[in-house]
Amino acid sequence: MNTFAHIKPIARYKKVAYYSVCMNEDVISVFEHFIACHENTEREKLNHVVAWIKQIGDKYGAQAHFFRPEAESADAAALPPKGKDRKPQYTELGKTKANNLRLYCLRANENVVFLFSGAIKTKQKAQECPNVKSHFKLANQLTKAIDNAFKEKDIKWIEGASLIDVEDDFKLNL
Repeated sequence: MNTFAHIKPIARYKKVAYYSVCMNEDVISVFEHFIACHENTEREKLNHVVAWIKQIGDKYGAQAHFFRPEAESADAAALPPKGKDRKPQYTELGKTKANNLRLYCLRANENVVFLFSGAIKTKQKAQECPNVKSHFKLANQLTKAIDNAFKEKDIKWIEGASLIDVEDDFKLNL
């Protein structure tokens, strides 16, 4: 069976437009599934990731240093950014800590980011973590498919590369 995805707009802030993908015939994006999956069990960690999405979107733009590389050969990146001294911070039991909830994404440029899915990372390498391995793998497959769609002009930059244009019936083949 072929797996495919279609692109779904998620949010538009002053400096960044966020998109995600819906798998096969699903109307809920992988990012929306990520939110639903973690909103009850990891609310504080999820709120921290969402706060970064908003900060990057409104204040900074999608600068490369905000996106965490998870492997040298990987195409996808992750949020939240590295370092517990960044604002907004994640605090657990009154102490500033590193947030181990990962949201995999594609930073297409400083104005466009694709949000995928993720989970709690328990190992040093994403490909070795039973929680995030499948999310990391899917994010890399989606990133390659999206990059290819840009090259083939199936996805086009519009408004000075601050938004994308894609046909409603366009499908990414994975």
